[in-house]
Amino acid sequence: MGIQKDLSRFKPGVRRRTHLLLAAMLWTFIGLLLLTKGAYRIVQVPEYQIIIIITALSAGTLKSIFILDRSARRSIERILDFKDGTCLGAVYSVKTWLLVVGMMGMGIVLRNSPLPLSLLCFIYFTIGWALLFSSRLAWRIWLRNK
Repeated sequence: MGIQKDLSRFKPGVRRRTHLLLAAMLWTFIGLLLLTKGAYRIVQVPEYQIIIIITALSAGTLKSIFILDRSARRSIERILDFKDGTCLGAVYSVKTWLLVVGMMGMGIVLRNSPLPLSLLCFIYFTIGWALLFSSRLAWRIWLRNK
C-alpha cells in the first residue's frame, strides 16, 4: 500500500473540466490536421478541387452526425462520470486509445498507398471535417461547465 500511495503522487490527476477540454482539443486538433493535409495535397488536383471539397464536407457532415457524434457523446458521458483527480490519460478508454493507434497506422498505410491523390484528399477532408464538426459536442459541454 505504501508504494502505491507513493507512486500515486506522480499520477497526472486533473479535474473533469480539464478532461472535457482535452477531449475537445484532441478532436479539433486532429480534424484540423487532416483538413490541412487534404488542403496541402489538393492543390495538385486543380481540376477536381471543388467537387472533392463539396462531396467530402457533405460526407464528413453525415459521418459526424450519424457515427462520430454517438462516440463523442459516450466519451463525454464517461468523462462526466469521473471524479476530479482522475488521471489525464483516462480521457479515453483503453479500447479508444487502441482505436486511435489503429487509425494512425491506417493513415500511414493510406499515405503510402497507390490510391489516386484525389481519393486521398477526399478521405482527409471527410474524416478531418467529421472530427472537427463532432468536436462541437465536447466544446459545448466544456463551455457549459465553467
